[in-house]
Amino acid sequence: MGQKIEQDLQRFRKLVRGKVKSNLSKYISRGEMIGKKGKDFVSIPIPSINLPQFRYGQKNSGGVGVGPGQPGQPLTQPQDGEGEPQAGDSPGGHILEVDLTMEELAEILGEELALPRIEPRGKENVVTEKDKYTSIRSVGPESLRHFKRTFKRALQRQISAGSYNPLVPTVIPQREDKRYRAWKEVPKPDAVACVIYMMDVSGSMTDEQKEIVRIESFWIDTWIKKHYQGVETVYIIHDAVAQEVDEHTFYHTRESGGTKISSAYELCNKIIDARFPPSQWNVYAFHFSDGDNWGDDVPKCKELLGKTMLAKLNLFGYGQVESPYGSGEFFDHVHELVDDHENVVTSRIPDRDAILGSIKEFLKTGR
Repeated sequence: MGQKIEQDLQRFRKLVRGKVKSNLSKYISRGEMIGKKGKDFVSIPIPSINLPQFRYGQKNSGGVGVGPGQPGQPLTQPQDGEGEPQAGDSPGGHILEVDLTMEELAEILGEELALPRIEPRGKENVVTEKDKYTSIRSVGPESLRHFKRTFKRALQRQISAGSYNPLVPTVIPQREDKRYRAWKEVPKPDAVACVIYMMDVSGSMTDEQKEIVRIESFWIDTWIKKHYQGVETVYIIHDAVAQEVDEHTFYHTRESGGTKISSAYELCNKIIDARFPPSQWNVYAFHFSDGDNWGDDVPKCKELLGKTMLAKLNLFGYGQVESPYGSGEFFDHVHELVDDHENVVTSRIPDRDAILGSIKEFLKTGR
């Protein structure tokens, strides 16, 4: 019976995965998933799924083809009646909510987009050993003696031997009474991947464009974390000036002002040099903007990218959202680097429906 239940459960989960994959674009574009961490469960609304099964009725209660009627006659007839409509007692259609972890959603994302596994370069996933005290032994160094367990063991021995006197409650542990804390080595993953997100928050970026950026950043982050045991994430926002912010600020800030993209690249480069040397880290950088940049700043951006930053990165992704106020010219300047640098990917993101395709453009290289 248990095996049958497990088989039905696996069939159900396959049906759920199929439903999620068929509507993946809709789920991806939902902003309310932003902020989920680790393996937190996400409730996904799915149209009702019915597993095939036999349904038994009452004996002699009729069935298909039973009773009077003529060929071609409808099985049911609409009934006209008088009076006010009343509440019904029959079941209707339902929406089923299933819980999936972010890891499961990342796997479904990879299957649907046919994304290759990320191939770390340089330092592989490093796992250090950490001592964790999880049990008790009868031998060990005195520095690890468990006094409570030792006392309890000595008291039990004296009571069972009849040598314990409650009036003179003296407990003297002997060698066989001593108990010691014991440890085992457990793997402790070290973070070897860093993802740096840069977002233009200038006045030409509307709230909708910023929301698109945040949604795409969230799902890229979810996919990369699936392939590394530990990931460090850095968030940079910029208008004419760049600043490093925390995750909450990145996902909720509302800014305005002019645009100077080189400020973000300069800060990104400084952070890499100070905290994430490429010889030890796999570094991914993604920049999102509407492509509107101060004209004199473009040559500086190209120099920073081509001569300094790209040599340190596994991947540099530039995503451009369409804004009614931005010129969009910066996309062409970054795209010029694609032919000479295999770790540069550009993507246009006109609306939320384009998020899924943009994620595939960025991650299809599996770098």
